[in-house]
Amino acid sequence: MTEKLLQYLWNYKIFKDFNFRDTEGNPVEIIHFGKWNKDAGPDFLNAQIKIKEMLIAGNIELHIRSSDWIFHHHSQDPNYQNIILHVVYQNDAEIDDLSSKNVPTLELKDYIDQNILWKYEKLINGTQFIPCENIFNPDLIPVNFHESNILKKLDEKSLELEKNLEQYKNNFEAVLFHSLAYSFGLKVNAHIFRQIAESLDFSVVNRIRQNSSQLEALLFGISGWLDSPADAQMLIWKREFEFIRKKFGISELKFRPRFLRLRPPNFPTLRLSQLADLYGKHQNLFSKIIKAENTDELYEVFAPVKASDYWDFHFNFGNISKYQPKTLSRDFIELVILNTVLPLKYTYHKYYQEEITDEILDLYKKSVAEKNTITSGWKKLRLQAKNALESQSLIYHYNNYCELKNCLACGIGLKLLKE
Repeated sequence: MTEKLLQYLWNYKIFKDFNFRDTEGNPVEIIHFGKWNKDAGPDFLNAQIKIKEMLIAGNIELHIRSSDWIFHHHSQDPNYQNIILHVVYQNDAEIDDLSSKNVPTLELKDYIDQNILWKYEKLINGTQFIPCENIFNPDLIPVNFHESNILKKLDEKSLELEKNLEQYKNNFEAVLFHSLAYSFGLKVNAHIFRQIAESLDFSVVNRIRQNSSQLEALLFGISGWLDSPADAQMLIWKREFEFIRKKFGISELKFRPRFLRLRPPNFPTLRLSQLADLYGKHQNLFSKIIKAENTDELYEVFAPVKASDYWDFHFNFGNISKYQPKTLSRDFIELVILNTVLPLKYTYHKYYQEEITDEILDLYKKSVAEKNTITSGWKKLRLQAKNALESQSLIYHYNNYCELKNCLACGIGLKLLKE
């Protein structure tokens, strides 16, 4: 038993029966269990109980043992002066301070099903894909489970984007550029690509984007790849970069992307070239993304993008390879749409107080489900994602609840414990 679990059981009223009696044998009727307080102070606020024919309102404090009241120094804390009930798992000591104020103590040990404690122990000590794997039942998925997860994710992402907007004076175009750079970097280079994008004043990107070769040279130069040209094309990029750097006062700071453990199609050389081509092809990229009404329109924005002609015969500088145009795969485009475009659309309409929740959820539903180790793990538990709404939801839930063993905050965990 943990104090967190005890609070959880009290909040969700998970007991064998409610014929409570205090440690003196007096019947205690809980009129209102109180509001769970996650901040400092008593655990449950504004509760109501009836004892000895008296209706009493105030706060409730929970402990594993009654002696914890002493160890936590609550008697000296003014926040605990309005306690009307001391709820404990085990009553191991008489608390004089509470007795003198006629505050009853309720021992819960006999009111809690021991099977719940066994289940919880299994959850927090489990080493499977998800803590509840051995007792998981897909039929216990709460109503609107996926929609709720996606909205939580969007709201969290929106808060992050709003901070960036504040930093960049509500310049949605700049924030889009930073976010796309992050996505194009994938897991290995995401933060480095964002640093590259944020090191530039977006007005510079706007001024040279019509010439994607110049933007490509700028990104390559900041990456530190043009210091020692290996062929004629690199010399051209180097000259372009030096011209742009002097013209716009670009910092000499370099950010060096990584190649380690990357498949050649995901090399940072190709991804930065593709990012430059995306901005070269769309002078009003942000506007197109915001106005897009369906996933097909969003896909059409990214489908024509490819790395420059040099990369048709290269994966890295100076090393010639077999001819292969380096276009964006459909999987990559869908990843960018799900993780960058849709959160930004949501934030944009939220910023202007325009309701778009249903439309955004519909866009997720009409996108293809992702396939990765997390969605494969859920599939083995008979929970297969049929679309991106469900796959994104399952990935979010795994990362924020299952992996952290945050079972007491999980809707599935609540149903499993109640069963």
